[in-house]
Amino acid sequence: MRRRAFITLLGGAALAWPLAARAQQPAMPVIGVLGATSPDLNADFLRAFREALKDTGFVESENVTVVYLWAEHQIDRLPGLAAELTRRRVAVLATIGNAATLATKAATTTTPIIFQVGDDPVKLGLVASLARPGGNLTGINFFAGELASKRLELLHELVPGALRVAVLMNPGNPNAEAVLRDVLAGARAMGLQIQVHNAATTGEIDAAFATFERERPDAVFVGPDPFFRARHVQLALLAAHHRLPATYSLRDYAEAGGLMSYGASLTDAFRQVGTYVGRILKDAKPADLPVVQSTKFELVINLQAGRTLGLPVPSSLLARADEVIE
Repeated sequence: MRRRAFITLLGGAALAWPLAARAQQPAMPVIGVLGATSPDLNADFLRAFREALKDTGFVESENVTVVYLWAEHQIDRLPGLAAELTRRRVAVLATIGNAATLATKAATTTTPIIFQVGDDPVKLGLVASLARPGGNLTGINFFAGELASKRLELLHELVPGALRVAVLMNPGNPNAEAVLRDVLAGARAMGLQIQVHNAATTGEIDAAFATFERERPDAVFVGPDPFFRARHVQLALLAAHHRLPATYSLRDYAEAGGLMSYGASLTDAFRQVGTYVGRILKDAKPADLPVVQSTKFELVINLQAGRTLGLPVPSSLLARADEVIE
């Protein structure tokens, strides 16, 4: 009886050893990613994020877990999603866009946050300064607002006879006011007349272009906005249908048939976010990582759209383009 009990004890101990060993293995760190839009709109950019993460030694599903939450263009969902990620006790949070970053900042003062925003993070109240962020946030500024005046200048170069420019804005975008200020300042310097039209739904976009059909502006400036980006095909098709030269903030629009886009490379911005997330996982502190200012900007011109509009593209502009779509 004693021998049988001894064997049973040994067998139980043998089973317990692997369990104990597994329990002692450190759990994989978890990264939380929060965005206002949708995964399909960010698929290419997220590849750049993962590549940069891999370069720092972290491979998704191998030695790090990534949890993605998307508001699907419903900005009011962001605070709840940010709170959900913080409840999961993630090691670091990566946020895409102003609204997602502000919601996440409100949800935690301790979890490291690597943001990607389109406006001055100091003005947004995210960091104390670019060089010394302080607190639990740092990240990348890709200048969505500050580039508005430059984009208007490029549009005027492409359509030199344009005097009246319709500006399409989403009033629900936290960055809309700053972008509009930049557009108006640029317009004054170039002697352009600006007509502002607001749209926050698909129907309002259609209604705005119906107004353009009646008022016949010389060109259209589409404001940088996640909601507009989700409808980049609709916007490019409407501009072509109404024969209106238009400028956009991201290359998606030009690839969908839009005339011209100019803005920071989001691929580069996502890559920089991945690098910073990896550094945080290696025990760097957000307060010690300076905010990165995007330095890679893309001018994309769709020559086919220009031909459809009967609009010759100046050779000087073509020479400066990062990509020309035939």
